[in-house]
Amino acid sequence: MSRVQLDIIALSHSVTQSHNYAVILGEQNGKRRLPIVIGGFEAQAIAVAMENMTPNRPLTHDLFKNTLDAFGIELEEIVINNLLDGIFYAQLICKQDKNILQIDARTSDAISLAVRYNCPIYTHEFIMEAAGVILDEDPKEENKLATVPKKPSLENMSLDSLEKLLAESLEKEDYEKAALIRDIIQEKKKK
Repeated sequence: MSRVQLDIIALSHSVTQSHNYAVILGEQNGKRRLPIVIGGFEAQAIAVAMENMTPNRPLTHDLFKNTLDAFGIELEEIVINNLLDGIFYAQLICKQDKNILQIDARTSDAISLAVRYNCPIYTHEFIMEAAGVILDEDPKEENKLATVPKKPSLENMSLDSLEKLLAESLEKEDYEKAALIRDIIQEKKKK
């Protein structure tokens, strides 16, 4: 089977399902995108790893990574290996000594671990043909996927107030809000 390597392009609110998110994977050296609907907690786990945030306590994916590391198991790659009735299936391809291990996983969990291990994400050509989409050439469209609306009240706050609010959000483990506040702080520091 022909494999396609993917990169994470965006993480956004799902257009098709409210209260859910979509992780948009894009093929390397190609125009096709593979949108996968995931839950809020799963999106948060991916976002925390992508933004290199360090929570006060390890998230489940961090615990799993720490466990694999403790047993000398390396995550080599993940493969989104099937699509049945609109549900994606994935496998973790791990290596321990010279043994290759294949572990079934939810796709969102596999992606979250791929970010933590900085390992490649693959799928098969038949999955791209069945569920892949080609976005318009307009780069503004792709930027819309990754854009999270900002609350005007946050944008009007001082840097000191925003940094305190960021610390509180991290303490409460509200990483989605923390990422939003961090982005606003970075924008203000550029000015």
